[in-house]
Amino acid sequence: MEKVFQYIDDHADMYIDWLIEACNQPSVSAQNRGMLEMKELVKRFLKNINVEVEELTTDGYPIIYGELGKSHGKTLTFYNHYDVQPEDPIDQWQSDPFKASIREGKIFARGVADNKGNLIARICAVHAYQQVYGTLPINLKFIFEGEEEVGSPHLEFFANEHPDKLQTDGIIWEGGSREVESKRPHVGLGVKGICYVELVCKGANMDLHSSEAAIIENPAWRLIWALSTLKNEQEEILIEGFYDDIVPLSELDKKFIGSMIYDEGATKKLYGIDSFLKNVSGDILKERLTAEPTCTICGIESGYIGEGSKTVLPSIAKVKLDFRLVPNQSPEKIAKLLRNHLDKHGYSDIEINQGHGLHPFNTNPKDPFVQTVLESIQEVYEEPPVILRNLAGSSPMYKMLKNTDIPAVQIGVANLQSNYHAPNENIFVEDYIQGIKATAAVIKNFK
Repeated sequence: MEKVFQYIDDHADMYIDWLIEACNQPSVSAQNRGMLEMKELVKRFLKNINVEVEELTTDGYPIIYGELGKSHGKTLTFYNHYDVQPEDPIDQWQSDPFKASIREGKIFARGVADNKGNLIARICAVHAYQQVYGTLPINLKFIFEGEEEVGSPHLEFFANEHPDKLQTDGIIWEGGSREVESKRPHVGLGVKGICYVELVCKGANMDLHSSEAAIIENPAWRLIWALSTLKNEQEEILIEGFYDDIVPLSELDKKFIGSMIYDEGATKKLYGIDSFLKNVSGDILKERLTAEPTCTICGIESGYIGEGSKTVLPSIAKVKLDFRLVPNQSPEKIAKLLRNHLDKHGYSDIEINQGHGLHPFNTNPKDPFVQTVLESIQEVYEEPPVILRNLAGSSPMYKMLKNTDIPAVQIGVANLQSNYHAPNENIFVEDYIQGIKATAAVIKNFK
């Protein structure tokens, strides 16, 4: 692989330019902004490496599918997404989120870590391998969707309608990260699920003068009281049946968790906090992060919150919640349990608007593909990898792979301070180049 690695180093500036071009194109699926242009750009990049590209239409944004090679060897698939999160709040960015900039060894742009850095890195790896050897030792497939940031509503459709296109021997899924201080790369074998809901509590048919609070119920208070029944101060989720389906951690799971190096001091400094929840640390902290479910208030809205004072009794209160789920939990069941819980506690009037939901998913850590990826990682990085049985975040793995035994592994170009979904999203230039090499190594080793 030395020749391929050398080619990547020699052409690093070109590969960085490719990524900058991708990041400079807005592609905010939630706002239908720049999606057509980004789709065409992705197709052009794939055609540059001789991929047979097919655009699969959906009721939303198309899935870009491609194949390269049809030999009798194994097939490796890359799943990525070409949409990104909105860039708000814009005033907290140090540079234009859609004009990528490089400073202090980092590339800053919306989507550079999630997920354009990984998408382009896969293409660069194939390009470098082609330039050195002409042909590839395996077949490749590319599944690039444009709706991951809005819940991947059509990925299950793709799996059901195109089983031949889904068929593969292994998937490099979306992306992973690297620790900043130790520089150990992360290899992810699974993700948490998510159940996203909005609760709505209504009072009078209009906002009232706050003096009416003596006789008219305040929906904001009612919503707060309802929320207080969901979780206690010990961080225990109080919804009946919430924990019933969770699969206990195996000894191998605990071994993976123990192998993680989590820089608690650096994280607290970065976030400006003095301690973690319940003052946990060590393996307990890492276990909570990767293997325990959550119930999180994402935002609350009610009444007047503008400048100055306005004495008002609000007519409506809303809260957005997400539940991060672990293996064997399902978003559909959690939503039903939440409804039952609110009804049981006297809040049947509170509406539940269910948003997107994703099931958790895990790859068997003993699958041979996992070992292939680990061997490839070790060819590129001096630091030993951290194997994550479960990432703290969510991804639509289950939607596409639930009826298959296809192994999916996450490796990528981001870092633990990449500011996913936040202002000043970034990756290290070094990590991007190393990520290209890691992908190229998987192509060589997957035989």
